[in-house]
Amino acid sequence: MQPRRRLLTLLLLGAAALLATPALAADLPLDRIHLPPGFSIALWAQVDNPREMALGRTATEGGTLFVGSSRAGKVHALRFDGAFQVKDVKTIASGLQIPMGVAYKDGNLYVSAVSRILRFDDIERHLDLPPAPVVVTDKLATETHHGGKFVAFGPDGKLYVPTGAPCNICEPDPRRYAQIARMNADGSDFEVFAQGIRNSVGFDWDPRTRELWFTDNGRDLLGDDVPPDELNHAPRAGLNFGYPFCHGGDVADPEFGAKRRCDEFTSPARKLGPHVASLGMRFYTGSQFPATYQGQIFIAEHGSWNRSHKIGYRISLVRLQDNQAVSYETFASGWLQGESVWGRPADLLVLPDGSLLVSDDYAGAIYRITYRKP
Repeated sequence: MQPRRRLLTLLLLGAAALLATPALAADLPLDRIHLPPGFSIALWAQVDNPREMALGRTATEGGTLFVGSSRAGKVHALRFDGAFQVKDVKTIASGLQIPMGVAYKDGNLYVSAVSRILRFDDIERHLDLPPAPVVVTDKLATETHHGGKFVAFGPDGKLYVPTGAPCNICEPDPRRYAQIARMNADGSDFEVFAQGIRNSVGFDWDPRTRELWFTDNGRDLLGDDVPPDELNHAPRAGLNFGYPFCHGGDVADPEFGAKRRCDEFTSPARKLGPHVASLGMRFYTGSQFPATYQGQIFIAEHGSWNRSHKIGYRISLVRLQDNQAVSYETFASGWLQGESVWGRPADLLVLPDGSLLVSDDYAGAIYRITYRKP
């Protein structure tokens, strides 16, 4: 079988497996989730295909959580009360193209939709009758392969938007692909912030240093254990992380690696599991969890799709010390039972009370992890 045809076959088989119908959220076996002592997990809400999450306004009486999706083409708003219990779930947009990413700023909701960034103005005053979206930009790449975009506003007030490579492995135009870019909230002053990034679907800024950290998914078809996914650190603009020439900091690509050496690029801050599909990542900024978790990085590992034996399907924890990633461990597991999957963590978000939300696009669920001293 020709390599390109084989890749297409694998992609179709993987997509079919991921589209298989999971259990209803109400029947999910949350007793199978393993967490450290003192932690517990509960179903918080049922949402169609939830991916990135973003908080709107919050107050003592409650607030709003916005949730994007991939396959569903929808954006949801979840209103919760002062006890952090969901009151209702509203669909505020539908029929969009892979509206995976959501970001909130100054009362407005920003939604990624492949080539477009849309803005829903003064959204929380209009949840029952959402306004027509304003097009912030429609000049992003149109390819849907790695076309879903996690988005977020940085400490500089700019909107950060990644565009993945439109392939498993290729040498795309670095001005448009395999990058993380940033722009003003009105779409102006677009600039590439970091390059050589195959497909980042999660990033956050260290609240202490205000520096960017992000996950990146390694290429496929080099075997079960090569290359690793990556957690990367970009303390400044202009860094290149190696794709498509080098993977994981030290794996020369068999097709493109002869063109440039691995030592020309910025190495990962931490190598993650191979093909774990590291997606959303967040610094823990709350105070509910023990002090040993504060300021550390939680990563949603969506799980492998074409590895001989599945891996991922968990929440991992990367610990930092002196601005260096010093360890990588499993925090929550159990969505994978043997080779059977019933859930796929996609994003994480810290609520104002310090509990941790987890979106699961496969099970159609959002979970809430809380801590009480044993």
